[in-house]
Amino acid sequence: MLIRLPELPYAKDALEPYISVKTLEFHHGKHHAGYVEKLNDLLKSTPLVGEPLENIIKKTAKDASRSAIFNNAAQVWNHLFYWQCMKKNGGGIPSGEIANKLKADFDGYDKFAEEFKKASLGQFGSGWVWLVVKDGRLAVMKTSNADTPIAHGLKTLLTIDVWEHAYYLDYQNKRGDYIDNYVRNLINWDFVNSLI
Repeated sequence: MLIRLPELPYAKDALEPYISVKTLEFHHGKHHAGYVEKLNDLLKSTPLVGEPLENIIKKTAKDASRSAIFNNAAQVWNHLFYWQCMKKNGGGIPSGEIANKLKADFDGYDKFAEEFKKASLGQFGSGWVWLVVKDGRLAVMKTSNADTPIAHGLKTLLTIDVWEHAYYLDYQNKRGDYIDNYVRNLINWDFVNSLI
């Protein structure tokens, strides 16, 4: 059974003006699709064929001989998760259980947003910033390249892609503007609440 590239969970223009149709066409249609194609090619003739994506990630995470499989599998999963973390008219102060957890673990939304933005700006080079559950509490976590919280046994609630291909067509070198718009206007708090 092949790993498949699903359609985006919204129309390609749904995230404008913050993320353009052109960015989504390249990011989803070229980058994400490329990881899926490469992963399926790498999985041929291995016992991992037909395994769920998360199992492939866990089974290859600490195996240097299968780092190419891990990198592509993790990037497929990271992107699948990232698309769900955004929606039209998203962002801003959340409600529901996530609001309670942010208050308990970050002293409120503002402190969370500050820490999340700081981590996203401070991630050197390519990578991801996550909101995870660690030791029963919410935490912001950075990962480089394809690394993912799944490889560390952590529950994932939210992510932002800070690889340049996620924002360069729209923001060029202004990563901070992309991050601000993501937090203020795109986060899908309904999705985050569904995971708690």
